[in-house]
Amino acid sequence: MGTKRHTMEQIVSVLRQFEVEQAAGKKVEEISKQVGISVNTYYKWKQNFGGLDIAEAKRLRELEQENSTLKKVVADQAVSIQILQEFKKKLESR
Repeated sequence: MGTKRHTMEQIVSVLRQFEVEQAAGKKVEEISKQVGISVNTYYKWKQNFGGLDIAEAKRLRELEQENSTLKKVVADQAVSIQILQEFKKKLESR
């Protein structure tokens, strides 16, 4: 079974739809089938994104992207430091 990739905005929108449908008395199983996701996916999304609105989801995505970029920068700097330390050791051993 293939996996679909949903944006955070789509996930938050689906969760809001679930809230409305549940308030109208529909069961999670019915709504899941209507929306095209599994019940397990719904509960996972609810756990991870349940309290967010769309603006917060966008901000979260931006922060995750920024965090990823910063991790790459730190990794590059760590490699550079290691190379310089090895070079220093070689110079000192002469």
